[in-house]
Amino acid sequence: MLKLKDIAEVEVGSEFVDIYSNKDGHPSASLVLKQNPGSNANTVIAEVKAKLAELKKDFPPGIDYEINYDVSKFVDASIEKVLHTLIEAFILVALVVFVFLGDWRSTLIPILAVPVSLIGAFIFMQYFGLSINLITLFALVLAIGIVVDNAIVVVEAVHVKMAEEHLAPFPAVKKVVGEISGAIIAITLVMTSVFVPVAFMTGPVGVLYRQFSLTMAGAIVISGFVALTLTPVLCAILLKNTHGKPKRKTPVNMFIDWFDRSFERVTGKYTRFLTLIVNRRVITYGILIAFGFGIAGINKILPAGFIPSEDQGQVYAIIQTPPGTTLERTNEISRKLQHLAKEVEGVSSVTSLAGYEILTEGRGSNAGTCLINLKDWSDREHSVKEIVEELEEKTKDLPANIEYFEPPAVPGYGTSDGFSVRLLDKGSDVDYQEFDRVNADFLAALKKRKELEGLFGFYSAKYPQYEIFVDNALAVQKGVSVGSAMENLNIMIGSTYEQGFIRFNNYYKVYTQAGPEFRKQPSDILNMFIKNNRDEMVPYSAFMKIKKTQGPNEIARYNLYISSLINGMPAKGYSSGDAIEAIKEVAKETLPNGYDIAWEGLSYDEARRGNEALYIFIVVLFIVYLILAAQYESFYLPLAVLLSIPPGIFGSFLLLKVMGLANDVYAQVGLIMLVGLLGKNAVLIVEFAVQKHNKGATVMEAAIEGARARFRPILMTSFAFIAGLIPLVIATGPGAVGNHTIGASALGGMLFGTVFGVIVVPGLYYIFGKMQEGRHLIKDEDENPLSEQFVESGSESALTNRIKKIIKRLINKNEKDNNS
Repeated sequence: MLKLKDIAEVEVGSEFVDIYSNKDGHPSASLVLKQNPGSNANTVIAEVKAKLAELKKDFPPGIDYEINYDVSKFVDASIEKVLHTLIEAFILVALVVFVFLGDWRSTLIPILAVPVSLIGAFIFMQYFGLSINLITLFALVLAIGIVVDNAIVVVEAVHVKMAEEHLAPFPAVKKVVGEISGAIIAITLVMTSVFVPVAFMTGPVGVLYRQFSLTMAGAIVISGFVALTLTPVLCAILLKNTHGKPKRKTPVNMFIDWFDRSFERVTGKYTRFLTLIVNRRVITYGILIAFGFGIAGINKILPAGFIPSEDQGQVYAIIQTPPGTTLERTNEISRKLQHLAKEVEGVSSVTSLAGYEILTEGRGSNAGTCLINLKDWSDREHSVKEIVEELEEKTKDLPANIEYFEPPAVPGYGTSDGFSVRLLDKGSDVDYQEFDRVNADFLAALKKRKELEGLFGFYSAKYPQYEIFVDNALAVQKGVSVGSAMENLNIMIGSTYEQGFIRFNNYYKVYTQAGPEFRKQPSDILNMFIKNNRDEMVPYSAFMKIKKTQGPNEIARYNLYISSLINGMPAKGYSSGDAIEAIKEVAKETLPNGYDIAWEGLSYDEARRGNEALYIFIVVLFIVYLILAAQYESFYLPLAVLLSIPPGIFGSFLLLKVMGLANDVYAQVGLIMLVGLLGKNAVLIVEFAVQKHNKGATVMEAAIEGARARFRPILMTSFAFIAGLIPLVIATGPGAVGNHTIGASALGGMLFGTVFGVIVVPGLYYIFGKMQEGRHLIKDEDENPLSEQFVESGSESALTNRIKKIIKRLINKNEKDNNS
C-alpha cells in the first residue's frame, strides 16, 4: 500500500507565510475588524471587547491579546472633552447674564431655559433618529449661548418696564408679553429657518449638516416656546422691582452698579453717535463695501478644507523597499523602525508588519507597515505632528522609502488622512511599463509642488519576474494538454487547497506544493514533469521556455481602468483644498492623452463639492429673506437684516486666518449659524423700529430708538453666546482642531457682526425704511408685522392671551396661599 508519507512530507504549518507580524518585540498575529454599514461603532467595539475577554479564558499559557487601534478611544475621549466644554460654556454664559441683569433671580430665569431647551432638543434628536456624537454635542454646546437669547430678551424687557413705568412684576409681564412676543416669534422663525434647509442636504457632508442643524433647530424652537410660556411665568413669580431702591453695599453689588452706570454712559454715547450717522447713507454704504472687499481679499488667502484632521493617538509608518527585496529584508527594516519608534517620547507601543501595506491593503515582499500607538493625550506633552517630525528625523537613514500618515479624519472613511488620488489609464492598449513611466513622471511633478508633501505611490512595473513561453505545436506533438500543464505548474509552485479535516475541535486545511528543494531556482521549473495522453512523463523544457523580465507586483483596477493609488498630505500652511487644486493643475499640465485622475475616500467628496457651500449659504439667505418678507410684508425691510451679515463673515474669516485654520465644513457650519444669530440681532432692532414708526415716529427716529432700546439685550445675548464659545476656542486634547474651527468661526463672526451690526443696522433700516415709506404691496394692508398681528389678535386662541391667563391664575393661587 502506497501512503502519502512515502512520497511527501506532511507537517502542520502556517496557512500564509507572506506576512511577518511583531508587536513590541514579540511574535504576533494581527487581525483587522471593520464594522458593517449602518452599525454603531461603539456598540460593535464593546461587543468585540467582550468577546475577546471571553475567548482569553481559553488561550494557551503565554498567549495574550492587545488592541492596537480602537476608534472608540478617540471618539469617547472627544465626547468627554466636549462634555467638559458644555459645562464650562454653561458657567460662562451664566456669569455674563448675571453681570448684565444684576441679580440672581433674573439670572436664574434664562439659565433655566438651557436645560429645558436641551432636553427638548434630545426629544427632537430621538424623533429624527440622531445619536449623541461629536457633531450633535457641538450643536448642544453652541445652543447654550443661543437658547438663552429669547429668555434674556423677555427678562430684560420686564426690567425696563418695571424701571421706566414703576410697575410690579405681574403688570410688567402682561405688558411685555403683548409687546415682545412678536419679536420672539420672529427671531425664532429666523433662527430656525437658517437650519431647516440645511437638513435636506445629501451626501456625507449632508449627514454632518443634518445632525447639527436638526439638533440646533430643535433647541431653538423649544427655547422660543419657553420664552413665551415658562419665562413670563417665572418673571411674574421670581422678579422683584428693586429699581430706584437702595441696595446693600457688597462687592458684587458695587461692581454691578458700576457696570450699569458705565453701560448707561456707553448707551448715551452710542445714541448720540447714531444721530450723526444714521441718515448718512454714504457711511452705511461705505462700511458694507469695505467689508465686502475685506471678505473677497481674505477669502483668497484663507485655506479651504473639508474635515479637519485630528490627533487620534496613532500614526501609520508605510515602508517601501526596492522592488524585488526579500520579505526577510523588509522585516528587518520594519523591526529597526519599530525599535527606533519605541525610543520616541510619547509612543506607547509599535506593531510591525512586513509583507502588508495598510494604505492600499496591498501585499508584497517589499511592503511593510508599522502601527505606532501613542500614549493617552493627558500623558504626553507632544502633539502627533511633533512626534511624526521626530520619527522622520530618527528613521531618515533607513534604506527604504518611509512615509508617515495619521488615521482618516472620519474613521472608516478612507485609509489615512491627507488625500488619496488614483492615476487611471483609460487607453485601449495595456502597457504596464508605459503606465509605470507616466506614473513616475506624474509623481515627480507632484513632488515639485509646494502645497504637497509625504507623497507615496506603491505602483511599480520593475519587480523582477519570469515570463513563460509555451510552444503549443511542440506541446501537441508531445501529447501534452497546455491547460493541464499550467494547472500542474500552479500546484507545484504556488500551492493549492485540496481539502480539510477536523481534529481537536479545529479545522485544518490541506495544501499541496512541491518541496522547497525542487523550486529554489527559476530554472527548476523546466526540470519538472507533466504526464501526457500516453501516460508518459514529459519535462516542461520540452515545450516551454522562460525569460527574465520586469512587471507589476499586483494590478489594481478602478472602474475597470488600470490604476495607481497615490497618497499624500498638504504641506504645512496649506489645506486639503489647496492640495486638491494643485493635483488638478499638475494632472492637466503633465498627463498625456488617455490618462486621467480619480479621487478616493474623503478626497472624493471634497473634490466633487465644488461651490456647494456657497450655494447652501445663498439658499439659507433666500429662505430667511422670504420669511422676513412675509413678516414685514415688504421686499425692502428684509434687506436691512440680510445686509448686516457681511461684517460677521469677515470676522469669521479673519479669526480663522489668524489661528491658522481652514474654511472647512466645521467653519461653514459656524457661518450658517451666524446668519441666524446676526439676523436675530438685526430683527430685534428692525422689529422695534417698525412698531415705533407705525405709532407716528419718523423713520430716522424709529431707527435710533429701536437701536437704543435693543442695544443692551443685543450685547447681552451676543456676549453670552461669545462666552459660551471661549472653551471651544482654547480647547486642547482630542478633537481640539474641530473645537477651534467651529469656535473661531462663530466667535470671530459674532464679535465683528455685533460690534459693527449695531452701527450698520439702524443705517440700513433708515435706507430701506425710506424706500418703503408710503408704499404697500397690498392696498389698505395692515402695516404691523405678521407676528405682531398674531400677538395683538383679539382671538381667544391667541398665544398671548393664554400666557396672560396662565400668569394670572398662578398669581391668584399664590395670593390665596398667602391669605390662608
